[in-house]
Amino acid sequence: MPHQVTIRPTDQVITVEDDESVLTAAMRQGIVIPYGCRNGACGSCKGKILEGEVDYGNHAAYILPEHEKKLGFALFCQAKPRTDLVIEARVINVEGQPEVRKLPCRVQKIERAAEDVIVLTLSLPANERLEFFAGQYLEIIMRDGKRRAFSMANPPHADPAIELHIRAMPGGVFTDYAFNKMKEKDILRFEGPMGTFFLREDSDKPIILLASGTGFAPIKSLVEEALHKGVTRPMVLYWGGRKRADLYRMELAQQWQARHAHFSFIPVLSDSPPEERWQGRTGFVHRAVMQDFPDLSGYQVYACGAPVMVDAARADFSSQCGLPPEEFYCDSFTPAVASQP
Repeated sequence: MPHQVTIRPTDQVITVEDDESVLTAAMRQGIVIPYGCRNGACGSCKGKILEGEVDYGNHAAYILPEHEKKLGFALFCQAKPRTDLVIEARVINVEGQPEVRKLPCRVQKIERAAEDVIVLTLSLPANERLEFFAGQYLEIIMRDGKRRAFSMANPPHADPAIELHIRAMPGGVFTDYAFNKMKEKDILRFEGPMGTFFLREDSDKPIILLASGTGFAPIKSLVEEALHKGVTRPMVLYWGGRKRADLYRMELAQQWQARHAHFSFIPVLSDSPPEERWQGRTGFVHRAVMQDFPDLSGYQVYACGAPVMVDAARADFSSQCGLPPEEFYCDSFTPAVASQP
């Protein structure tokens, strides 16, 4: 039977149908709770159960450990009510929330940006355009119904074609197809846009942008849209990789820096081989931020990429640099969580 869920502190009430997660029900009723992966692996939708009981669903144990469950925490992308609930969750006030749609698209261009990265350009049907916020993602729907999430790298104001940055994943069914079998003019299907990783334009705080690997994709969309809109808040991009080739669009970020006085770019490599003769910053990319900005209390941070980087940045920026937790926005590139018995 359906259950009523009251969201504190806004006192909004939603109805959750049988076998429906709190997040899905909220989205269906036009209420936006922070979320990322939607499969229990990133923690973006974590909130507190104040009253009632839930089925905690399928999730990564380290994202929602047992001691947090005992304190009342749950992942709303997975939590399904067993009773009426009162929950504590941050509601995002978004004007003009884009409609989530399922659309076909055609592979327009496949560009090898690095040994393990391709830039994929997808064209939409004639007279179609995907409305989205810079930083959001879509889900490619495979023939067997499985889905793979990729962030849009193009800004919303640009050509209606969609740009995705795809890294080869060992054993990845879709990436194996993309790297070895995909051809121009192939037809794909996707659903989007999704996610709450986008610029909060109601703030005037300076911005730290943090990316690892292909986490650069949504950062690129966000930066290009902000520059297009004339946003002049100071922005510093830290992009980390193991070696120089991992920063596969470094020249683009350098161009942003050369053209815009309020934008700075700092590349960071963690394992550059001697033959590269790298003269730039080294080590963990989030540690470079901490060295340059020991006090982040007056900043917003937008982080995207490998879960280990995102999780470390979230913890260290808050505990050691004074970043308010609500000013840390992230998109963690997490794999799907295996089903639990």
